[in-house]
Formats: sequence, structure tokens, C-alpha cells
Amino acid sequence: MVRLERARLANGRAAYVKQGEPGDESRIAAEVSSLRWLAESRAVSVPELLSVTDLRLTIALVEPGGATAGGAEAFGRALADLHASGSPTFGAPWPGTIGELAMANTPAGSWPDFYAERRLLPYMALARDAGALDRAGTGVLDQVIRRVGDLAGPAEPPARLHGDLWSGNVVWDQGGAAWVIDPAAHGGHRETDLAMLALFGAPFLDRLLATYHETRPLAPGWPQRLPLHQLHPLLVHAALFGPAYGHQAVDAARRALAGAL
Repeated sequence: MVRLERARLANGRAAYVKQGEPGDESRIAAEVSSLRWLAESRAVSVPELLSVTDLRLTIALVEPGGATAGGAEAFGRALADLHASGSPTFGAPWPGTIGELAMANTPAGSWPDFYAERRLLPYMALARDAGALDRAGTGVLDQVIRRVGDLAGPAEPPARLHGDLWSGNVVWDQGGAAWVIDPAAHGGHRETDLAMLALFGAPFLDRLLATYHETRPLAPGWPQRLPLHQLHPLLVHAALFGPAYGHQAVDAARRALAGAL
């Protein structure tokens, strides 16, 4: 289990320290790789890595403030630029984690293959085994998995994703600017990050999405595809937290199928 603590360093700088236990090395390494990869884009604001060891990560603290409409609009443009900075593949060269769960990033030749094989099938199995999905719900999800290629919309090149972009992983500083934390970065479909923001809510989301679309227009029909992209985080939550999220995953699967009609 990785512990998070606020700390004051010897030089007086405020920081967050993540301290792992033996066995957490891969989680620390995945976060470090993700933060560095996002920072390389020079598109979004990422807290500075101050020190790294196998089991300890020290990150500069961003003093939280509050979101503003202007900050959300700027973040929409920055997120579009992050995605456009691209990825060599769908996947990543490091094994990932999401929450307390391992997450395979082995590259695949297409996004539908990557999403079905690395994001949906493993977590559907975990949720089912945890009792969060019944047979009927699993059947609906199976239909989506078989049809991801049909449901995904026009093919796009791999985008550089944050990968776990719920509202809690966006910190609005005291000037109202957005910083991203706790990424599960990989090459994927850019609608995935947008779907995650929409799933759990984000301040001024309509303004954020509008400036994103103005900067890097999305393919027609993208709002109807958001439930498809929300399936992965919902299955992760079902595996970790139980049937309430399993029901939400099945509902999203039904909406994904309906959106393709």
C-alpha cells in the first residue's frame, strides 16, 4: 500500500511524499514514467518530480485553489495539445496501475484490440469474480467487447493520454490553472480522457469540452461514444467497490450499443 503524506522539505519547499512498501516498486515506477511522459509533451502542467527511489516519490505540491471558467478553457486547449503530441503505439513500454489494480500496457496494433483485450476483458473478469456482475450483465458487456471495432468511430492515431483523468486528478491552483496528477499514462484514444472527466464530473466541463473541440475537433458522434470509453473505469470501480458500479457498467454498455444504432 502506497501512503501519501504532505511534507515540508529541508529547503522549506512544500511537497507530497508517496511512500511504498516492498512490492510497490512497479506502482512507483509506473507513476514516475507516466509523469515524465506527460511532462515531455510540454502541453499540460505536471508537478515537478523532486526525488525518486524504488519505493519513495517526492512531488512538488501545488497549492489548491479553485477552478475558473477561463482555467477550464485553457485546460481544454492544453489537453487537446497533450493528446496531439501522440504515442508510438496503443499502450506503453511500462506496466501500469490504476487504483490498487495492475493494468497491462502491452502494445496492440489497433485501439479496438487494445481496449477490448487490455481494458475491458481483464476488468470484466475481475468484477465478475468479485460478485459485482451477474451473468446477464456479463452478456451485455460481451456484446460490446465483440463490437468495439464497430462502436469506436473513425480510426485515429494513438493519443498521449493521462489515462485516469477523473476530476480528483485535476488540481486547480490558486490562480485557477489546472495541473494533472496521478496519471496512468499510455497511448490510447483521446475520447477516453474526455469520457473520464464526464463520468465523475469536472467543473466548467462544457467550457473545457468546447475549447478542446475548437482546438482539435473531435470526430462526429463523439458524445454518443462516451459510454464506451467509460466502461473501463466503471469496471475498475466494480472490481474494487462492488455491484453498484457493476450496474453502472452494464448501463453504460447498453448505452454504447444503443448509440451505434
